[in-house]
Amino acid sequence: MGRKRKVVDAVPSTSIRQKAYTYIQRKIVAGELAAGTAVSELDIAKELGSSRTPIREAIGQLVAEGLLEQSPGGGVLVVQFTREDIVDLCELREALETYALSKVARFGLMRPGDKERLQKLVDAILVLKDGLVKSGKPALDEVKMKHFIAVDFSFHALLIALSQNVRINKVVNDTRLLMRIFSMLRRGHNADELERIYLKHKKLVDCIERQDVAATVETISEYLQESQRERLAEFDQHKREASIRESIPAFMEEIYESLKL
Repeated sequence: MGRKRKVVDAVPSTSIRQKAYTYIQRKIVAGELAAGTAVSELDIAKELGSSRTPIREAIGQLVAEGLLEQSPGGGVLVVQFTREDIVDLCELREALETYALSKVARFGLMRPGDKERLQKLVDAILVLKDGLVKSGKPALDEVKMKHFIAVDFSFHALLIALSQNVRINKVVNDTRLLMRIFSMLRRGHNADELERIYLKHKKLVDCIERQDVAATVETISEYLQESQRERLAEFDQHKREASIRESIPAFMEEIYESLKL
């Protein structure tokens, strides 16, 4: 009788590629890979304990989707935005999200369970605001700001999902993920800003629940247009600060930071 060969269940390369794809995405969302950071195929392969081929394929997919970009000097970097990129992404998001939410309102696609989940996300913003006021700090710190961004992302993702349009859902979420890279540069919201966002979110849920399509469209459009203005102002401020840093001697950087010019 011949010796039985031990059968080893190999993990399909497609599964490893998907795991790598998700892993790199999460590192970007968590801020571990900031805009302009090099993404090492070898390092990711070591971290995941896999060969480099599926990692290369995952990186290629992320390049095609715009999260990563080829470096002129070779290699791959987390994408860096221009002002025009931010305008394009914001306009695309507004067009798709406005349509999706008007559909949710028009056809009454929000169920009681959905309303409850949305309300919890709305209330989470108020909790952040109240906590900030009690702390006496002028704005959310980095950790709290990341929490806010996660809550805000979940709120809009759930609303989009209610439209039952898979393609719009993916494009909007991918667009918001791209914006998330830039959001790493954002300063923390103050109490007034959190109150304003809380009220906008609450109003949006109320409009959709009433199936008031016109009010839904007006509310989400105003919110997203204001968000676009804020992102552009932050981009311009970041560029100004970067320009100043490049123009001063290295030994003066500590003074510059302390003065917060």
